This record gives sequence, structure tokens and C-alpha cells, in this order.
Amino acid sequence: LIKRILNSLCLVAPLLKPMCGPVGSKGNLHWNLPLPCRLGIVSPAKTGETAMTVHIGATPDQIAPTVLMPGDPYRARWAAETFLEGAELVNEVRGMLGFTGTWRGHRVTIQGSGMGMPSLSIYANELITNYDVQTLIRIGSCGGMQPHVAIRDVIIAMTASTITSPSSGMLRELNFAPCADWDLLQAAVTAAQAKGSKTHVGGIYSSDVFYAERPDLDTQMTRHGILAVEMEAAELYTLAARHGRRALAVLTVSDHLQTGEALPAQDRERSFGDMVEIALEAAFPEG
Repeated sequence: LIKRILNSLCLVAPLLKPMCGPVGSKGNLHWNLPLPCRLGIVSPAKTGETAMTVHIGATPDQIAPTVLMPGDPYRARWAAETFLEGAELVNEVRGMLGFTGTWRGHRVTIQGSGMGMPSLSIYANELITNYDVQTLIRIGSCGGMQPHVAIRDVIIAMTASTITSPSSGMLRELNFAPCADWDLLQAAVTAAQAKGSKTHVGGIYSSDVFYAERPDLDTQMTRHGILAVEMEAAELYTLAARHGRRALAVLTVSDHLQTGEALPAQDRERSFGDMVEIALEAAFPEG
């Protein structure tokens, strides 16, 4: 019965062809998963391929050693369309899109992480432990917290403070200080300076809630020089430290907590190009 169902599904493959057409300046994005996997019916393991995890349907050879991690899966698609050559869709389990292609000859995967540290922790853990990823760079938006930080500015996070994270239970009473990999940080700063992007380097805050009601905490973070707030980097840095991997967060300021200014949704992608290029050049400083 299952075989008959899968054979029937293959009859609708031509209907999906428009979804594989030209989608960006770098060429076509290609579906690189069996049809039943693309439809979310069965995992790659059920089609004769090796499924590494329940959250990432890619096979081992489909994930590159360097992974960029936007929170939004559609931002992953936009970045793959815009910056990668020969990008292929390698994961869409639970709608969390992942693509692998090349940038200046280097293999790169761009995998969505979802919003918040618990979601990122799932994907980062599996990329590290199941796919042996060595370099993980978060690319995403953040909220400015300092008067000199403006909308569309780029922030390179040297440290990421947090109240709690998925790793808090393991670390218990230790106030661990998550920080970026120095080589990635230095390369990102060099790339940003070469591009002439208005960039800030320093500490950020990774919140475990989106709708916070702690104006007193915002005041103290601003007082202590926190540049911006987002929701993922602290856990990424902690996991990288635990497993001996390299991690960095390169962010674009999309709104500001003090001024209330915010980028319209339609402008966000167009404002994030510098961030992605800086992240790629940091991962591959040799060009």
C-alpha cells in the first residue's frame, strides 16, 4: 500500500516543476530531495537515503562544513538565491528550509534556525553532532539599544549576554560568558571595514522572550553598553564553545528600542545584503 501511494505521488512531480525555476541572480535553486520527502510524507531514510536527524532531512554529503544560520527560513532562501552558486534545497523538514551551494568556490550551507534559543539549539546541536559542521554564523536582525546605533547598521557580536538559555540547566550556578570565535570576529571586522559598512563591535543581549516587560533591565543593559537585542546568539556561542567549533553572529539593526524606528517588512531583505557578505567573507577570508 505504501509503495502504491508513493508511486502515485510521483505522478504529481511535474506539477511542482514551477517551484524549481529561476529564482535569483545566481541562477536556479534545485530540489535535491526525493519527492515524498519534499512533501513531508516520509523521511529520506524511508526512500533509501540516510536521514541524520528528525529535524534535518539532508544526507551527510549535503551539508557543508560552514553553515550560515538565519532565523527565518525564507531569509535562508533569499540568501541562497542571492549569494550562492548552484544552490540546492537540502532540507525543508517542518518548513525549516536549508540550502547548499558555493560562494567563490567554497561550499556553504544556509540553514534556517527558527526564532529563539531553544529552536536554534536543536539545529546547531544536530549540525555539529550529526553533520560535523565546523563553522556556524548567525545572520539576522536585532533591535538597537544605544543612541549611536542606527537602523540598517551592522553589529558584529563579540559577546552575548543572557538571563537564561537551554544550556543554563547544564551550567547551573556558573555565569558562563559566551563569546565569538576570535578569528571569525577579526575577519568580519576587516570585511566590514573594507566594505565601508557602518558597523559596531561589542556585546549584545540574547533574550528568551520577544514581548519583554522589563524596562528596568533595558535601562541597565543600555547603561552597560549592550549594543542590541536578539534571541539566539548566546546559545550558539555556548554550543560552539562546548563542542570546540567556531561561531559568530553578524546582525542588521531592523528596529530601535529607544527611538521606536523600524524597517518596513518589505525593506528588510534589501537592507541585509552587507550582513551576509560580511559573514561569508569572515568564513572565507582568503577569498
